[in-house]
Amino acid sequence: MQDQLSLTFSALADPTRRAILAQLSHGEANVSDLARPFLNDMSLPAVTKHLKVLETAGLITKTRDAQCRPCKLNGENLKLAADWVDQYRVFWEQSFDRLDLYLQTITAEKKGKKNVRKSKSTSTAKSE
Repeated sequence: MQDQLSLTFSALADPTRRAILAQLSHGEANVSDLARPFLNDMSLPAVTKHLKVLETAGLITKTRDAQCRPCKLNGENLKLAADWVDQYRVFWEQSFDRLDLYLQTITAEKKGKKNVRKSKSTSTAKSE
């Protein structure tokens, strides 16, 4: 058995499933509506398998309404993934801040060396 975060990232790894989630971000849709954009490239059973992966990962909920199978986005597990990624955002921001400080230091040192060379060459020219 996989942990919830692994199931979520595994489900998000496929572009078809991400496209389905994008569709559902606009509101509830039934299976046939969700499948329509993909039917030129894959069969309805293949789309249904993608929906099952999303449902197993807890990213969507599928209900039954007579012959219709409405699906809707379940944001809870997406939030878990976003929170996990967000902890690394802090790391990258701090790394970029340190890099920026380092580059500012290097740039200031280079400007300082240029100014020293200019002043030496100016003073040498004046003394001649």
